[in-house]
Amino acid sequence: MCGIAGILTFDGAPVEQATLAAMGDCLRHRGPDAAGYHTDASAAPGIGLVHRRLSIIDLSTAADQPLPNEDGSVLVLLNGEVYNFRELRSGLASRHSFRSHGDTEVIAHLYEDRGEEVVAALDGMFALAIWDARTRRLLLARDHFGKKPLYYWHDGRRLVFGSEIKALLAAGVPAEMAEENLGEYLAFGYVPTPRTLFRGIHKLPPASLVVTGADAAGVGPPRAYWDLRFPPAGEAGRVRLPDAADRVRDLLFAAVRKRLVADVPLGLLLSGGVDSAAVAAIMARLVPGRVKTFTVGFEGDAFFDERPYARSVARALDTEHHASIVRPEAGALLETLLDHHDEPFGDSSALPTYLVAREARAHVTVVLNGDGGDETFAGYDRFHAALLADRIPSPLAHALRAAARLVPEGPGYHTRRRRIRRFADKAALPFDERIFAWTSFFDLPTLRTLDAGHVADRERVLSSYREALQRCAGASLLSRLLYLNARTYLLDDLLPKMDRMTMAHGLEARSPMLDRALMEYVAGLPDGLKRRGGRGKVVLKKAVADMLPRAILSRPKHGFGVPLGEWFRGELRPRVESLLLDRPRLARWLRPDALRQMFAEHLAGAGDRGHQLWTLLTLELWLRRHRIG
Repeated sequence: MCGIAGILTFDGAPVEQATLAAMGDCLRHRGPDAAGYHTDASAAPGIGLVHRRLSIIDLSTAADQPLPNEDGSVLVLLNGEVYNFRELRSGLASRHSFRSHGDTEVIAHLYEDRGEEVVAALDGMFALAIWDARTRRLLLARDHFGKKPLYYWHDGRRLVFGSEIKALLAAGVPAEMAEENLGEYLAFGYVPTPRTLFRGIHKLPPASLVVTGADAAGVGPPRAYWDLRFPPAGEAGRVRLPDAADRVRDLLFAAVRKRLVADVPLGLLLSGGVDSAAVAAIMARLVPGRVKTFTVGFEGDAFFDERPYARSVARALDTEHHASIVRPEAGALLETLLDHHDEPFGDSSALPTYLVAREARAHVTVVLNGDGGDETFAGYDRFHAALLADRIPSPLAHALRAAARLVPEGPGYHTRRRRIRRFADKAALPFDERIFAWTSFFDLPTLRTLDAGHVADRERVLSSYREALQRCAGASLLSRLLYLNARTYLLDDLLPKMDRMTMAHGLEARSPMLDRALMEYVAGLPDGLKRRGGRGKVVLKKAVADMLPRAILSRPKHGFGVPLGEWFRGELRPRVESLLLDRPRLARWLRPDALRQMFAEHLAGAGDRGHQLWTLLTLELWLRRHRIG
């Protein structure tokens, strides 16, 4: 895991070393072990590259980057890991000489043989840049699911790219707000790929590449090299649950095994759920000695405290377990979290993720996790809600909506009453709006209430959902939901959160549940092996049933949350009053009276607005940092 950045000058102008150094300094936390630079202005276009290294495989200087081929005509920058590099290397060894024992050099030689097709051959998590000095072309690419980030910006003079937006800003890219994307941020707590909240700065989509150079007319749109495919509705192959479970078990073992390759200590981020517990159980069978596991909890709030469940897994598997506690004063880390995300980020679980990563880094350099289990095996309760709502006749759905509005919301965010009210209130909406309403921080009616500057553009806010659903049209309803989740919430919330919060401490995180072979196999299974009635992860639980405590296998789905409701009525109340209620910068786009009303409702217990307040706080801090508004 590392940080990469660079500048391509279309007119061949040299890239200043001081600029590259500034970009690299911004990424030091991603790669504290070494820094590497390369410049070439011998012809147009010119290039400047910088790499910050976190040494994981082949700790010698021979693996430092930018890493060249034999004659230096091809240079590679890699952030991430390529898990099949040994197999690829064995096919290259007869034609190429190697100076290192890691994965990056394999990419350089494979590019010599296959050109742009190199990317599709890689199995791993990666964002990479390949500079071909012979053709004066630059290739940027991102892994299949978008586990590792890559941003870019260009004008008529240059292309600037980097692992984090701060590196682009250090190169002089202007920090201007893309106002047209603000509604999407408020809705989701992130701006959907390929957009960002910075004008002109784009995220490279997952499973995509961009190639530009001397013969390129500027920078063209990204080109996809892969996509997750689901069978047409009703056409999934027939397979028995025991047989599918055996195959899933084999694929899980293979996914974990390939992610254990490292020349540094490894551990696991352990929650109280089945996903990370399954990875822990497999690690315990594959790793010599006791596996180091790490979890966090919340003192005084049992609902959000994962420690007892994680402890039961650790005890059953005999891991070396480390548990830490998050306290309300941890909210003082708001600015720190913003530093690492660069954009405002509405998911408050970034806070405990940051803290558990800090604890883990004191003991290990690489951690595995359970991210992706819900996306692969249909674990979210909202999937059940969507399937159920699709079977409710329209007149009944409208009657439920009318009844739901007579029920007080109450102060708790995760109560059963609130979930039922939320389901009934949105069940009558069109499919895409219904799913949006169940997953958004601010639904469309709430956005309209707050709107003082056209942030509630309905078509814009729904566009990312509609585009994703259209790409898998014809698949079953559950398959469409899984694809939608993989290309929205997973891509732009869960994966950036894990990347930024672990890399903040120079810790590499690996996600076996997001293994490509595993996800492709499960995508092709019948829906009933993923969800059955109100139960999700059917085939996963069958696959690991003999390895985990029964209480973990039968535990209802429980998200990784933060007790924001109480925090904003207590420790964080002054932050809201000073930042959101006293001449906030976001008043240019949102109505101050509506903000005050929202906070008053929260304090009075008329509703839990904790997630919305967190989303607004991070936005206000971001606006102030960049002097916008």
